[in-house]
Amino acid sequence: MDGLIEYIAQQQDAFRIVAFGLTDEQARLTPTAGTLSIGGLIKHVTNMQAGWTDRIVSAPGPGTDHQRAEDEFILRADETLAGALAAFTAQSAATLAAIKEKGLETPVPVPPAPWFPKDVDAWNVRWVALHLVEELARHAGHADIIRESIDGATTYELLAAAEGWEPTDWLKPWTPKA
Repeated sequence: MDGLIEYIAQQQDAFRIVAFGLTDEQARLTPTAGTLSIGGLIKHVTNMQAGWTDRIVSAPGPGTDHQRAEDEFILRADETLAGALAAFTAQSAATLAAIKEKGLETPVPVPPAPWFPKDVDAWNVRWVALHLVEELARHAGHADIIRESIDGATTYELLAAAEGWEPTDWLKPWTPKA
């Protein structure tokens, strides 16, 4: 279980790293052909984790019918990146705790959503954990592309800046452009 928890935590960390140094305005930007923003993606993965966490905690019962918010993919003008990250951090911790508490073999009922199979009654927590890795990684990839489109920053430069690494010949920590 430890390795699986670490994979999830690593993908969760990717969102904190990709948002490092952004302003609220930059977190709302949609610089690619699509409509995704870093702030909106953080809100989405927070809500996605909340839905699965509720199902894990309620297992083997069905949990609540977790609905997506209409503005789930948008960091509204009355919201801040810091607030979205705080909610994400809290939810990420709750998700990891729920997986550890329930164990990997607990059955989790399949949600009644049109994109899930009708012929499967339940997956186990292991399946949900792997699904979380996949969902988080997919959206972290989207966020990487968006961030690079905003200011050219890449993951390793951002990680080096966020963690205070010393510059090397092959890697310079990210700094805001003047």
